[in-house]
Amino acid sequence: MTVMSTTPTNKEITLKFHSDPAHGWLEVSKSLAKLHLREKYVQISFCSYMRGNLLYLEEDCDAPLLLEALKNDGIEVKFDELQTDDSPIRQYDGFMV
Repeated sequence: MTVMSTTPTNKEITLKFHSDPAHGWLEVSKSLAKLHLREKYVQISFCSYMRGNLLYLEEDCDAPLLLEALKNDGIEVKFDELQTDDSPIRQYDGFMV
């Protein structure tokens, strides 16, 4: 007897990407980052920010680290892009494990 799964193997999520003329950040929950980055979670740099349960991963090193982990876990990412002239993200707390 062959049992076929009705659950798709690939998942899709939409993440917010914040940017201003100087830089950009990928907004994700801490739990999503911990789940998919696993031991690499501690590699997030001081260039990323956090506020409450959200992380704002800087676009050059930290966001690609998570995007690669999501891809490896079979998750396709789409982006909701939000642009401002002067992002308040720089005023948030710096990332700490």
